[in-house]
Amino acid sequence: MASRARVRAPELTGEGGWLNTGDIELTLSDLRGRIVVLDFWTFCCVNCLHVLDELRELEERHRDTVVIIGVHSPKFVHEAEHQAVVDAVERYGVEHPVLDDPELATWKQYAVRAWPTLVVIDPEGYVVAQHAGEGHAHAIETLVEELEAEHAAKGTLRRGDGPYVPPEPVAGDLRFPGKALRLPAGTFLVSDTTRHQLVELSADGERVLRRIGSGERGLDAGGLNEPQGLALLPDGTVAVADTVNHAIRVFDPESGTLETVAGTGRQWWQGSPTSGRARETDLSSPWDVAWWQDRLWIAMAGVHQLWTYDPATGTVEAAAGTTNEGLVDGPAAEAWFAQPSGLAAGGDRLWVADSETSALRWVERADGDAGYVVRTAVGTGLFDFGHRDGAAEQALLQHPLGVTALPDGSVAVADTYNHALRRFDPASGEVTTLATDLREPSDAVLVDDDIVVVESARHRLTRLRLPEEAVRVESVAHRTQRAATEVAPGALRLDVVFQAPAGQKLDTRYGPSTRLLVSATPPELLAEGSGAGTDLARDLVLADGVTEGVLHVSAMAASCDDDPEIEYPACHVHQQDWGVPVMVTEGGQARLGLVLAGLDAA
Repeated sequence: MASRARVRAPELTGEGGWLNTGDIELTLSDLRGRIVVLDFWTFCCVNCLHVLDELRELEERHRDTVVIIGVHSPKFVHEAEHQAVVDAVERYGVEHPVLDDPELATWKQYAVRAWPTLVVIDPEGYVVAQHAGEGHAHAIETLVEELEAEHAAKGTLRRGDGPYVPPEPVAGDLRFPGKALRLPAGTFLVSDTTRHQLVELSADGERVLRRIGSGERGLDAGGLNEPQGLALLPDGTVAVADTVNHAIRVFDPESGTLETVAGTGRQWWQGSPTSGRARETDLSSPWDVAWWQDRLWIAMAGVHQLWTYDPATGTVEAAAGTTNEGLVDGPAAEAWFAQPSGLAAGGDRLWVADSETSALRWVERADGDAGYVVRTAVGTGLFDFGHRDGAAEQALLQHPLGVTALPDGSVAVADTYNHALRRFDPASGEVTTLATDLREPSDAVLVDDDIVVVESARHRLTRLRLPEEAVRVESVAHRTQRAATEVAPGALRLDVVFQAPAGQKLDTRYGPSTRLLVSATPPELLAEGSGAGTDLARDLVLADGVTEGVLHVSAMAASCDDDPEIEYPACHVHQQDWGVPVMVTEGGQARLGLVLAGLDAA
């Protein structure tokens, strides 16, 4: 076995304390003898949710040797609230201990730069690997097997039950519902996300009429997996965004049947087809759906795009977004989104709740035959958020998940992390607050003169009268709080570290196996070095006169089995997006190292 760098793992500390341990505070010494995988995550991040799912099999197969510790490291202010973390752990079925680190203390000790990041600690308490982004489950599995063999031989491996203590189950008709739809009969269909079901409620939203789905994760005839968005189709059936199954299902209220119409059950990765027969094309975390322009539009949160499904031809295709994460308007094929999570058809516009940019955006037909164009009503980017009313260009939201078209042409926004229902009026260009004291609202349904809000973290539907006058709130603005990296003016060397997993090599069969995309906010920060390329290292030049900003770095690497005897080698894609705040100072560092996989030895 190749020798590894020996770096002692820093202690685990967090002001919020521990979850899923039976109120026991864990230390690294308690875990000595076990292989520890730290998962730095935050519950707003769909890539973090993907990694939670990637780790489930590893967690099960190596339950007696591996301890996974979730280190919750918030991006948004709301995510620093302890109860919100408690809710998220239950909502997403996290079955391992979680450290609530609202002040990013452990994040800083491990020099983490991105969500999600995985750190592997060996049984003697040393860091042996770091992986940023998704697609590393195979590499970690291989490393775990090596560590098991090495430390069993040394006598330093300790087997047995882990420290996970499941919370007590909670009764109730709904548990973290995601989206809702009013059926033609006047009843409500609700995605009961955490229980992997759909629930039909009576017209008053109080009584359960029936449950759809087995309640178990799965893609079989009766299974669902954290379903979210719902949309009524012209034939009276209901499209369902079956989020963690990476599929679109159709529910027939008359017969009670549930059918898969799009998706394979596998997650879409870079290089996969972006159009084709719907049942043969991979999707990625579809979060909401809406019928508009004779198509079903899909908020593909997992790849920061909008897709469409055409029932007439049985095909899907990417309709807007490049897969790059951010806020860029323009022609649909060139626009950037950041985890679009809510859709609403409003006449000639498709409204989009773009959650990670805390933005309200829309899609409309471009002039002439130029297809579609994307525009922004509220929001400025990935790092500015808050609760501010007034003119749309200065108004602020905080991670909205839902949007509802209103009869007067305005839209209601489920402003999830502000616990509020907001309204944008295109006629006046103003943003107002319709209601507050809603616990993580994720959707809303118009019912005559009322609006019924899905209060996800209160596990209920709440009916509100649409107020004639908006609620007045005190304006609050926030920026994502992360320490800026001090860099020297002028030349800056960017190195993305990637070490292929043991037994694998870079996959160069079809051309370059790596990709690097660099940009900045503000764009003027970079005098040279922005744009796309295939080398994971790049020489940047910082412009004179710009003293701070954010470097946006997107990297991808593909690796395959390194054995010529294997006829069909297994291949894996590793990818991550970083937003690195930088401050230009004399004496700052002249090199920026970002770890995609491995350890940065420089």
